[in-house]
Amino acid sequence: MVRKTKAEAAATREALLDAAEEVFFEKGVARTSLEQIARHAGLTRGAVYWHFKNKGDLFMALVERVRMPFQSLMEEVNNTDPTISPLEAIRLACHAGLNRLEQPSHQRILSILLHRCEFFSDINPIEMQDEISEECFDEMLLVFQLAQQQHLLRDDITPEVATRLMQSTLGGLFHDWLRNPDAFSLRARGAELIDALIKMLQR
Repeated sequence: MVRKTKAEAAATREALLDAAEEVFFEKGVARTSLEQIARHAGLTRGAVYWHFKNKGDLFMALVERVRMPFQSLMEEVNNTDPTISPLEAIRLACHAGLNRLEQPSHQRILSILLHRCEFFSDINPIEMQDEISEECFDEMLLVFQLAQQQHLLRDDITPEVATRLMQSTLGGLFHDWLRNPDAFSLRARGAELIDALIKMLQR
């Protein structure tokens, strides 16, 4: 009975997150109320407050659904082939990240964070974006530093510059794609740019 209750609670939480994703994407975060989310999920407002303290807490949980720490992507690559070089691991990790970003749910949630979320009450979208960006930079920098130690990186490019080049390329590509996702394949164009940049950075 306890297990069933936990399973039902988890299902309710997921239903609320699904509803929040759809309503936030349609109306924007500031113009969406918790009551609207509850109604869209076919639940009560009390169910929302049972799982989330407020709208900011719910929004944070929604973003966590699609968060992809670069370290996690690297671990997946290294688990497949532990002998892979640092630069090749970065290349494959970036490919894997872009593949996931093309999934509809990832696209919608990140579009909400970047384009449909204003400063509101306890929600600071710029702070959230900065936190994600800084985490990715720090984790990617460690791998470029390893590449430098193994004499794989060009002598005239520091790990810091290499990391900023990669992050800026990915960020610009992602913003262009979110403005009009039907204009091009993020996965295909991203793979082309990532591969070219890695070739430019390696010795």
